[in-house]
Amino acid sequence: MARHPELQGFQVDSAIERLPARAKVYVVGGAVRDALMGRTSRDRDWVIVGATVDNMLAAGFTPVGSDFPVFLHPRTHEEYALARTERKSGHGYKGFTFHADPSVTLEEDLARRDFTVNAMAMNAKGDLIDPFQGFTDLQNKCMRHVSPAFSEDPLRVLRLARFLARFLDFSVAEETMDLCRELRASGELKHLVAERIYAELNKGMGEVKPSRMIKLISKLNAWGELAPSCPVPFSGFDKPEYDRLNGLSAAEARWVYCLGFFLDVAQIRALAKAWRLPRNTEDLSIVTRQCLDFLAQCTTDSNSFGRFFNQVDLYRKPARLRQINQLVAQLSGTGPVHEFVEKAVAELEQGHYKTFVGDKIANALPSEQVAQVASEARQAWVSELHSRYF
Repeated sequence: MARHPELQGFQVDSAIERLPARAKVYVVGGAVRDALMGRTSRDRDWVIVGATVDNMLAAGFTPVGSDFPVFLHPRTHEEYALARTERKSGHGYKGFTFHADPSVTLEEDLARRDFTVNAMAMNAKGDLIDPFQGFTDLQNKCMRHVSPAFSEDPLRVLRLARFLARFLDFSVAEETMDLCRELRASGELKHLVAERIYAELNKGMGEVKPSRMIKLISKLNAWGELAPSCPVPFSGFDKPEYDRLNGLSAAEARWVYCLGFFLDVAQIRALAKAWRLPRNTEDLSIVTRQCLDFLAQCTTDSNSFGRFFNQVDLYRKPARLRQINQLVAQLSGTGPVHEFVEKAVAELEQGHYKTFVGDKIANALPSEQVAQVASEARQAWVSELHSRYF
């Protein structure tokens, strides 16, 4: 064990004191790594060595799920897990059998973790327990696997890519890259469920430089494994695309850029279905594609604008069109079409459209179809705007 000034330890509270004397509590994983890096960790992972399920229940902890022994602290509601080992028993990241009992050591628990920098622990005094030299790799800014068992869990490839998007000056140990290549070749990536693929990629999209995540997956030629039946936009990215992607601040805007700028509507829908993307992300990407297609047509008469506004559902969702119009302008530059769309959205939100169309419908003859009158009124409103602003 070693002492580091960055590790302050923690106070053992009454719930922990109710456990048997043999039970030892540790903070493990990312919280220890982040503390050593001078970063604030979002949450802490706790491991208890030397306790049983009955011990945890008697101390007031609440069990979470049934896959493996994880418990909620009675006061803080943080998650505490019993030390455990695991054995590969099936495909995918869920294909493991877990074993937890008081005989499992801290080192055995840490050995099942993904990277050495995530396989460190801290006791209550602030001592660092580092059986796999994670601190050395942290100093060398190196992502290195803990054991050959790394290649048994396909999700670790995506976690590695995500960490690269966060830790910009880290590199990957060559032997870890070799295991990633073996994992891709094994077909294990195909067994990842859509929700987990999206969850990891989305976390990466929210990191500092998502291009590093995409580059690693592309280097491994793994996109075909992650989306076998769909075209994936990232595979053809180069420096200009990466620069634009990193220049956007929000994860959703980055998704919309990747999908809306590089896939057609049918392809967007296919990938959204394959990865179970949020409906709003899918819709924004489709509207982006429709905006770009409209710009490419180079037809800017009032009838063309009328059809475009109907296509993107301007009249019910003006804020959405403004959001996409601004994104397209940011990435492709402004022009007369962009400015006219902004004017149309502004007038609609100010109530001018509602008044204009409402008057047309109110003055319609009883025999006329309201839907037809409304459609004609919409086009008349667009034509009137076009004559003023374009």
